[in-house]
Amino acid sequence: MTTAGRLHAHWRALPVGSLDDVAGAGTCPILAPHPDDESLGCGGLIAACCAAGRPPVVVILTDGSGSHPNSRLHPRPRLVALREAEATEAVGILGLPRERLIFLGEPDSKAPHKGPRFAAVTRRLIDCIGSFGCTTILAPWRHDPHCDHSAAACLASEAACIAGIRHVAYPVWGWTLAADTPIPERASQGWRLHVAPHLAAKQRAIAAHASQHGRLVVDDPTGFDLPATLLRMVDGPWETFLLP
Repeated sequence: MTTAGRLHAHWRALPVGSLDDVAGAGTCPILAPHPDDESLGCGGLIAACCAAGRPPVVVILTDGSGSHPNSRLHPRPRLVALREAEATEAVGILGLPRERLIFLGEPDSKAPHKGPRFAAVTRRLIDCIGSFGCTTILAPWRHDPHCDHSAAACLASEAACIAGIRHVAYPVWGWTLAADTPIPERASQGWRLHVAPHLAAKQRAIAAHASQHGRLVVDDPTGFDLPATLLRMVDGPWETFLLP
């Protein structure tokens, strides 16, 4: 058992890693719980891999429809289409070809942790791993405080175990946990990846998710906006990757 504050300090002191350290010798699928997590947590890595001629595969788990559930101007089908378009634009800014972006379409806030749907999504991930020759799968840190993030961590762990590849985690919302939050694990090994050469592209990719910045869907007072605290955490020259 430790605390989020101790983990944050440990993460900031991790050794500097290379693309090979994080992604392995081949390519990697990046499992994002929602459209925008790929840019928030791994935007620099995606851009660096693309620049190195080894583009990853971005797999978005849920449809993003939970961000503005009470919008009349953006009912669910329109919101889903909007969020897919934003994700497509975002990864394009990072250099990723459209054919390497996959939408699984699970319902937002209801991604499976077990059962038949969990098995079905795991099979789709394993098919992706085989089709693209992946050697590592990346997914959010399992203690990220959102049910879809923990589901993505479970799915990646299961797929990695069955496919016989590495599983690497990246924190997103974990950075926002209060310092005294108890975390039931010890500090993990991992790396900091230097992404300063790609930070401007990452910033543009995050901005491309305009519906999550309060700029497009304006008729739902309960709608989600990316908080400034999180944006400050991910707007820097380093990204963090952990070995679960």
